[in-house]
Amino acid sequence: MVADMGGAAALPRKNGELVFETPWESQAFGMAIALSDRGHYDWEEFRQRLISEIGGWERSDEDERAVWNYYRHWLASFEALVKERGLLSEEEINERASEFVSGTRDDHHH
Repeated sequence: MVADMGGAAALPRKNGELVFETPWESQAFGMAIALSDRGHYDWEEFRQRLISEIGGWERSDEDERAVWNYYRHWLASFEALVKERGLLSEEEINERASEFVSGTRDDHHH
């Protein structure tokens, strides 16, 4: 499933191990897999959405392509599925993101 993703959707790896630059990247990774494992969406649907998201970035103008971050595309794909499935609204996603940024929400340590 996840380990088999190739092409544009291939996970960043170094010496065969997954690479996360910041904690939010590994959290987004884990949440996307957990919700798929719990049947909220099919993994192939997520993968196709991720490929489309990356393809949109590749077709964007040069200024928008200046900064590459695989997990920003992963997160955008995940958020779209969460909203589409009615698991969270745009407002709830923004509220939770603000809580993580401000430090008022840190599920990792609770």
